[in-house]
Amino acid sequence: MKLKPPINLAWIRFTSCSGCQLMLLNCEDSLAELAQVIAIRDFPIASSTEGKDAEIDIGLVEGSITTPSELERLLAFRRKAQLLVAVGACALTGGINSLIRGERRQAMAKVYPGQGDEWSSFPPQAVDHFVKVDGRIPGCPPEKSELLNSLCALLHGGWPGHQVMPVCMECRINENPCLLERDRAPCLGPITLAGCNARCPNLGVPCEGCRGVVAEGNRDELCRLFLTAGLTDQEIRHRLERFGETV
Repeated sequence: MKLKPPINLAWIRFTSCSGCQLMLLNCEDSLAELAQVIAIRDFPIASSTEGKDAEIDIGLVEGSITTPSELERLLAFRRKAQLLVAVGACALTGGINSLIRGERRQAMAKVYPGQGDEWSSFPPQAVDHFVKVDGRIPGCPPEKSELLNSLCALLHGGWPGHQVMPVCMECRINENPCLLERDRAPCLGPITLAGCNARCPNLGVPCEGCRGVVAEGNRDELCRLFLTAGLTDQEIRHRLERFGETV
């Protein structure tokens, strides 16, 4: 689909930290050029403009869906947007918000004492559980280059290229020691989608899987490696559940 500038762009946020929006604003060197071809209709952290009735060419969605009111807003946003792009781990898998599964009621009571039971909510879920998603930009938050490349591809009528290798390959390219083998650390690099240049393992920190699972990731082999590293079945389950799936 070829879009003619100025492109009407809107960014809507649900349950999240606004870090994905902030990452795009951190692309200072490219913002002036983007402003020549994009017309902002809604972008809470960047503009006070609210184009509630405006047509939307590209709609960016950040955050997981956790309440009926958020779901209503998402459905309305989907109806207005020609193209809808889910941005960041929360929108793609539920992200950090979905890590507490069975203990949700206790967590609500602890975070909002005396009020949690009054609010209508449900376990955080990915955007594509409710509406059609045309594009996905992974990460927590996404890389600057990935945000810019995705927007530029859409502006030129195409789709951005998709990464197909795991973070482990980026570690090999960067000549990092394997944290899983050397330190018996619960690194999710073997099944996590690359694209971050192994940002965490570069610093000696195990991959947390924020970019989502890579296609054809060998989970069985990773479970075997985790067992060898001394993780319990419950610990392994909690590690893999951060991809937004029950295992």
